[in-house]
Amino acid sequence: MKPMKWVVMVVLTLMCATLAVAQNAGAEMKDTAKTATKDTEKGAKTAGKDTEHAAKKTAHTSEKMAKDTGKDTKVAAKDTEKGTKTVAKDTEKGAKAAEKDTEKGAKTAGKDTEKAASKTGSSVKKGVKDVGHDVKKGTEKTADSMK
Repeated sequence: MKPMKWVVMVVLTLMCATLAVAQNAGAEMKDTAKTATKDTEKGAKTAGKDTEHAAKKTAHTSEKMAKDTGKDTKVAAKDTEKGTKTVAKDTEKGAKAAEKDTEKGAKTAGKDTEKAASKTGSSVKKGVKDVGHDVKKGTEKTADSMK
């Protein structure tokens, strides 16, 4: 019977050892699961904070860019307005100068036309005198020849 005792004792020892190992493994798995859960929660919180931070930065940058775009648009509008006023003034000056030149040209043309008419009139008078003189000479010659 002695050997049987030993066998029973060995079997009981092995059973206790297996039970102890199983309990230990279960506890370790439970601890590992808790640690994994904590790490996951911590990672999720960190990711959430990082995402929130990135979203705030993006919103801030977008807002700043919108303000800068607004300022640039105002500057461009002022520059355009200033340029348009300058061009309008220059156009007005050019129109006035052209008007003066046209008046001056018209006066000069009028004077030149008067001179030409006067010369034409003088030439016509001279021509008429010459013709009259020639007619008179021709008449006298004719009269002399008839005598």
